[in-house]
Amino acid sequence: MARPTPLSGFPEWLPDGRIVEQHVLDVLRRTFELHGFAGIETRAVEPLDQLLRKGETSKEVYVLRRLQEDPDAAPDRAGQLGLHFDLTVPFARYVLENAGHLAFPFRRYQIQKVWRGERPQDGRFREFVQADIDVVGAGALPYHYEVELPLVMADALGALRDLGVPPVRILVNNRKVAEGFYRGLGLDDVEAVLRGIDKLDKVGPEAVAALLVEEAGAAPEQAGACLELAAISGDDAAVVDRVRALAARHGASNDLLEEGLGELGALVAAAAERAPGVVVADLRIARGLDYYTGSVYETVLVGHEDLGSICSGGRYDTLASDGNQTYPGVGLSIGVSRLVSRLLSAGLVRATRSVPTAVLVAVTSEERRSRSDAVAAALRARGIPVEVAPSAAKFGKQIKHADRRGIPFVWFVGDTTDDGAPAHDEVKDIRSGEQVPADAATWAPPADDLRPRVVAAG
Repeated sequence: MARPTPLSGFPEWLPDGRIVEQHVLDVLRRTFELHGFAGIETRAVEPLDQLLRKGETSKEVYVLRRLQEDPDAAPDRAGQLGLHFDLTVPFARYVLENAGHLAFPFRRYQIQKVWRGERPQDGRFREFVQADIDVVGAGALPYHYEVELPLVMADALGALRDLGVPPVRILVNNRKVAEGFYRGLGLDDVEAVLRGIDKLDKVGPEAVAALLVEEAGAAPEQAGACLELAAISGDDAAVVDRVRALAARHGASNDLLEEGLGELGALVAAAAERAPGVVVADLRIARGLDYYTGSVYETVLVGHEDLGSICSGGRYDTLASDGNQTYPGVGLSIGVSRLVSRLLSAGLVRATRSVPTAVLVAVTSEERRSRSDAVAAALRARGIPVEVAPSAAKFGKQIKHADRRGIPFVWFVGDTTDDGAPAHDEVKDIRSGEQVPADAATWAPPADDLRPRVVAAG
């Protein structure tokens, strides 16, 4: 069989990389639960018409079909299934289907793989893990949740700092500010303006100005004003004053803009008190999907801004509705695979070993393997990860086997003495060479060696 060719965009970590990923997921899960979020999991597929209902995502959706389906059957989008490209759309469907069994406001976290048919590049994959938190209300959702959610994410990502994960900066904006300003300028195609501003980092201000003229019907002066708004940023109330001054100068002041500025100012003020320096108002943040209606968020690793946003989201008021009741919500999503790929490729963190095993029990002979198995069982019963040597080779070879696998301790089962009494077992730390008597009923490795740990590299 020929050597397989890797599939671009479908990451597969080596065992030590998987330990890093699992640790990140465990920290996120614990933090979310500390804040009262309940875990759920939704199916991998959704009806295609639901996946395409919001936002420009048709080029990214993978369609699911049977290999032997009838080739002559007429295409039926309503009956087709697609792999979900995020966790927000399936969560909205989940809320509608289970509303009678949920207590609102409903706080949920969800950690699953998603699939997106885009061009793979650094930090961007076709299959990847996301970790989402959302709060959804029935009929209404108070604004304070738009303040709480980014601070929960700041807490979750901050809990990874001890591992060597760089600090994060959460960039926030408010769709009401953007829409109010654009409409105040006389631009009615707000979605086209938002799509253009969302491309600032990719194509630059000159190209965006041209897009606004061509696609949003903006005059050059209006496009220039939009770029002026996008250039405003800061972590205190002065940001609100600067936006008001800009709107006054262009005659763009209105009630919607003022409502958005009030909310943005409240978010920045609360964040400055609870997480100083972490949350920054940035008026260029637009978020391309059109279901956002209030606060929007993007998060960057400080010093690794070239990676782009590792965590994003926002407020949505109409994504989930059954025609009678509307379920507004706010949420953020961490691109776990994107984060882990940078941690590994940049050598920021490492696993202390690539296997869970703390002890290798040596085998003196195949006839006596059962004694080694009994020691392993006794250690495992006390929560110590153990494996038994694969063969009764010379002890030197068994020690080398443990060293290759990164196992720190080798256990030697005692033989009988000349008078027939059982000899003591011994355990060896193959890193230091220290070998001491040991009893499987009482011995334990140091806490740091019990299981592989994730630590800062270097």
